[in-house]
Amino acid sequence: MRRVVVTGIGAVTPVGNTFKISWESVLGGRSGISKIERFDVSDIGFKVAGQIRGLDFNSMLTRKERSRYDLFVQYAYMAAVEAVNGSGLSGNGISDANIVIGSSRAGISSIDTSIRNSIIEKKKISAYLMPATTTSMAASFIAQKLKINGECEGVSNACASGLTAIGSAYRSISHGFSDIVIAGGTEAPVSRICLEGYGNSGALSSKQGPEASSPFDLNRDGFVLSEGACVLVIEEYERAIKRRAEIHGEIIGYASSNDAFDQTRPSPKGEARTINLALKSAGIKKDFIGLVSAHAPSTVLGDSSESEALHSALGAHSKEVPVSAIKSMTGHMLAASGAFEAAVSMMSIRSGQIPPTINLKEKDPACDLNVITTRTNNDHAYAMVNSFGFGGINAVLVVKGA
Repeated sequence: MRRVVVTGIGAVTPVGNTFKISWESVLGGRSGISKIERFDVSDIGFKVAGQIRGLDFNSMLTRKERSRYDLFVQYAYMAAVEAVNGSGLSGNGISDANIVIGSSRAGISSIDTSIRNSIIEKKKISAYLMPATTTSMAASFIAQKLKINGECEGVSNACASGLTAIGSAYRSISHGFSDIVIAGGTEAPVSRICLEGYGNSGALSSKQGPEASSPFDLNRDGFVLSEGACVLVIEEYERAIKRRAEIHGEIIGYASSNDAFDQTRPSPKGEARTINLALKSAGIKKDFIGLVSAHAPSTVLGDSSESEALHSALGAHSKEVPVSAIKSMTGHMLAASGAFEAAVSMMSIRSGQIPPTINLKEKDPACDLNVITTRTNNDHAYAMVNSFGFGGINAVLVVKGA
């Protein structure tokens, strides 16, 4: 098997409009959660979200593109451009790359707006609505704009979609099917239909401030819906070395499985099995892991189930290994979260610093983990990234330092 490295990272998130700014924000423990102002939420019980603010769309997209493509497509493209530029690849050097972009909700915001406009204002549904909102359109738009002719895929695997895309890229390169893959996750679900849909299911927090996302806290009451994208340039190691590329980290293991348990409830047993499979794929012992980037959505069942899974899979090491919950600051960007958390984990190894988990005031006894609540120096070499989704989908990635 061939070695697989990351040579470019791009992101737009609630805590920053580039990956560099986003990384600095989470390292500083800054929250990106605020009151929703994009549309009226006075009649909805869920009033905060992680929103993209101040992004300069006009510098990269035409007015026609802005009107025809859903935000999840636009976010993915802007993150991809940053990643590709940062990788040092362009033109012929990237033309044969593969693209795999994950999204759970795809163009739900445009669909929501179109339905409401059709019912309330009797407007005609746009002829571009269907192609602009399909899951694969994020990958396709990146390919069109950057003139890339390799394989192009859209992945929809619930909240694990972004990490699934990265795992797919890792496997493709390690087994020799491709040399470069642009992979990641993107999401633009901040809409009434998603707020009401997730909210009415009991999944969203009803708190109304930045503290609403509080993974592992005894008084957590649900996740905060967020938008964003994170895209990586993933490359075969020898090729990256030959062109003297900057290497951010190496992917050494990945596993995905379905716990065949329930539509929405997580299974600690299924999550633990996936963690063990990922460690086996990486070829390392469990006590090598120096950081766990937890899925930790801030739901009662989600956090406690993941804690149980970590205890089961890592044994005594589960009480020692540092755990960081990035969603405490970004909220849950669905598919984008797994990809962003993978990128943050690599930067954490590279910098020797672990971002804090904020809003943890009183730890839930059912979440007996070594959760890091202040920025911490740690000379760790390996990190594990968890990403779990509805339908029992579990994905776990293992990364190491460059």
